[in-house]
Amino acid sequence: MSDSYSGLALLTDLYQLTMAYGYWARGRADRRAIFHLSFRRAPFGGRYAVAAGLQPALDYISNYRFTAEDLEYLATLAGNDGQRLFPDEFLRYLESLRLSVDVDAIPEGTVVFPHEPLLRIEGSLLECQLLESTLLNLLNYQTLIATKASRVVAAAGGDTVLEFGLRRAQGINGALAASRAAFIGGCQATSNVLAGKLYGIPVRGTHAHSWVMSHDSELVAFDEYAQALPNNCVFLVDTYDTLQGVRRAIEVGRRLLARGHRMVGIRLDSGDLAWLSLQARRLLDQAGFTDAVIVASNDLDERLIQSLKHQDAKITVWGVGTKLVTGHDQPALGGVYKLSAIEADQRAASDSEEDLSDTDRIAWRPVMKLSEQPIKNSIPGKLQVRRYFRDDGTALADVIYNELAVPQEPWMAVDPEDPTRPISGRRHRSFRDLLVPMLRRGKQFADLPSLIDIQRHATNELSTLHAGIRRFDHPHRYPVGLEQGLHELRQRLMLEGRAEIDGDRPGERR
Repeated sequence: MSDSYSGLALLTDLYQLTMAYGYWARGRADRRAIFHLSFRRAPFGGRYAVAAGLQPALDYISNYRFTAEDLEYLATLAGNDGQRLFPDEFLRYLESLRLSVDVDAIPEGTVVFPHEPLLRIEGSLLECQLLESTLLNLLNYQTLIATKASRVVAAAGGDTVLEFGLRRAQGINGALAASRAAFIGGCQATSNVLAGKLYGIPVRGTHAHSWVMSHDSELVAFDEYAQALPNNCVFLVDTYDTLQGVRRAIEVGRRLLARGHRMVGIRLDSGDLAWLSLQARRLLDQAGFTDAVIVASNDLDERLIQSLKHQDAKITVWGVGTKLVTGHDQPALGGVYKLSAIEADQRAASDSEEDLSDTDRIAWRPVMKLSEQPIKNSIPGKLQVRRYFRDDGTALADVIYNELAVPQEPWMAVDPEDPTRPISGRRHRSFRDLLVPMLRRGKQFADLPSLIDIQRHATNELSTLHAGIRRFDHPHRYPVGLEQGLHELRQRLMLEGRAEIDGDRPGERR
């Protein structure tokens, strides 16, 4: 089950609608176009990201509609002269609009790298343009949080990681999206009950400090909780004095045993977590509760968890909240959505057009954006990503190529950020093309995996990366290159673009 993404056509920036109207008014709305969604830098100082947010994006596209209320609102918008922005004829066009785009995407849970298209949209120029802002919203945030979660889970080294971020997340939708993405990244459960209902994520939680403070004593509070929920006893022990709280939890744990139940464990939420966990473990073991877990919370992230592990902290369950769901040290992924090819004025002639796909019938003109910052130069064409593997199954390199041309084998590629750095390979390496069909003419093309299957895929994907690429400090750079022909196309379009600029500004050196 998923939450609904219907009725959100107005969840966009105004300039998407003004451009859509411009295309329609100037007779360009139906011209075919190809857009790609990608990011330029891996988050958190790392070298990879975990793709997430695709299923909500597909749901959004499939349910795209302008409601009567949407159109009434758009009719009220005015330009700087006080006149309406959108005439009734255009609003009637939007009323009947049903998206018929083709979507190819890298499946959720796949490890991805800068400059690679996570999503490829092909459709009319107007349709593709309207989708930009919301697709970026959905994929940017969930990819960011799934990546953060994967780092936290890696730091925990096989321990259980729980997502506890609801109360600190950016709003209701942010909390739900964060729970979903954190599960993809490897968290085993969430405290967010609605996320559990919507996505089938296991939910965990016991009591807070207020439960203890609402009773006459800590011992009474633990005992009352144990009587109410004997099968859910993780006692929060730091309301007054942590180690005294552990002793009282042990006392109530013995009473639970006498009634045929077992105390699950204790939770630490403040203080020196390393030292307190060592002392708590000693007390629990001496009392015979060797299987009782020690849960820790309190502004944890991958760095603090790694430090606590190095200090031999006896924590085996980690409740991670604020710094996970907010992407604390990098609150946004810099995803971009760029036009990369547009239908030329003349369609390609063919003797057997009935046997061709829409893409094959079209004469495409590759386009690219130029920037004063080289990293912002976009990549032209209809892009695909081919991942090559070593014989042991580890990922070797990714090559971005243009499906409108035929890539050469053995492959030769060029680093998109440093053209002087070639990436070469031998014949017969095993490989997988990452972008796969998701929607055709706006309709679902294939069955989508369950969330647990996406999580398993993410775990397997991360295992294919060399440890040096996954490390937190000075990670090794994974090789990603543009196929030689695509690199040459990009260089040619860059030169043509620079020549046009020079022609517009005589004597100015660019």
